[in-house]
Amino acid sequence: MSNSVPGPAAPSPASPPSESNGLPRAKTVATRFAPDELAEVEAAAKRGGKTLAEWLRETALREARQRPADPAELLLAEVAATRYMLLNLFHATALANAEGRHLLPDSVLKIREAADARKLAAARKMLQDFLAQDGLDGGRK
Repeated sequence: MSNSVPGPAAPSPASPPSESNGLPRAKTVATRFAPDELAEVEAAAKRGGKTLAEWLRETALREARQRPADPAELLLAEVAATRYMLLNLFHATALANAEGRHLLPDSVLKIREAADARKLAAARKMLQDFLAQDGLDGGRK
């Protein structure tokens, strides 16, 4: 299904800009598929209207960013979200009271959504910082 004949002048795959930080991508990761596996992933990419490389990158990054590596990471993510919500709710309530108004339900929902959106990244950063102390990460960065 996949042939290696290059198409018309496409941008170099070695350095397209990264969507997340604007920096060029500098690393290529290769993998091997059985013919039937390759057909599956090519079909999935096509259904999504993406090139195979785009689909694989997006799928890998989505999984890496969304799924906790282990139950401890999930628990820490929930603790991080709870901490974020409490601090922000206390602050928002204090500001509202100081201005003589009440905290609106929409504000509470926005704080919860923000906590959910950042909780896994916050947990991973806490773990990384903890492991970096005293060289517990085995030299990983």
